[in-house]
Amino acid sequence: MSVVRRHNVKQGGTSGTAMVFAHGFGCDQNMWRFVAPAFEDRYRTILFDHIGAGGSDLAAYDVERYATLDGYADDVVELCRGLSVTGGVFVGHSVSAMIGVLAAKKAPELFASLVLVCPSPRYLDDDGYVGGFTRPQVEELLEFLDTNHMGWSQAMAPTIMGNADRPELSEELTNSFCRMDPDIAKRFARATFLADNRADLADVKARCLVIQSSEDVIAPQEVGAYVHRHLADSAFALLDATGHCPNLSAPAETIAAIAEFLREPSGG
Repeated sequence: MSVVRRHNVKQGGTSGTAMVFAHGFGCDQNMWRFVAPAFEDRYRTILFDHIGAGGSDLAAYDVERYATLDGYADDVVELCRGLSVTGGVFVGHSVSAMIGVLAAKKAPELFASLVLVCPSPRYLDDDGYVGGFTRPQVEELLEFLDTNHMGWSQAMAPTIMGNADRPELSEELTNSFCRMDPDIAKRFARATFLADNRADLADVKARCLVIQSSEDVIAPQEVGAYVHRHLADSAFALLDATGHCPNLSAPAETIAAIAEFLREPSGG
């Protein structure tokens, strides 16, 4: 099966610079439906589903390959090379921000710019580092997911999404979580919440934008500030938006932050 079919790739826009959108844990490319079209007049937009998500080929899922985020990063490299992406823009939400960092390390020629939406290089607190979660909290979260996928989805989605006054957003995220194969979800969660990609930030040569929500229980402001400080060439955009999914809850503000970054002389 071709990489395009394997990842359910959808392309739009012009024939110019490629702009690749990558979704977060438990989601699929549909999370970009309010953002990607805003760039179709200037970029060749590429949306895809990680293996195990959305319309991807579930038969391509390999337990060993996807035990760490490197497997997903290898997919991004293969996909972009298959689509002749060079000097493009990578837009990654949540865990896909670090997947993009890893892909940029593996193949620096692919991306001139990285847009990291609510990124976290490590979710666990460490000496001198605030990740937002203690080890017992993460272990409890993973155990809950292991034993009750549906219950975890219903409990966690409102916390992750925030915006309690807009319950339809939490409902969409809950449904997205519930559609994911439970076994794949468990493994992807472990690869996500137990990862430590702090050291990888220093190796990124691409120009970066860190987009941070003003309130985010998954990736608090301290985390976004850390990512910004440890990238060689980065800008920082603090949104008024709250919650971990501003691409869904505040698309106009997210679009504006990305567009401003890309308008800079050295941007995409």
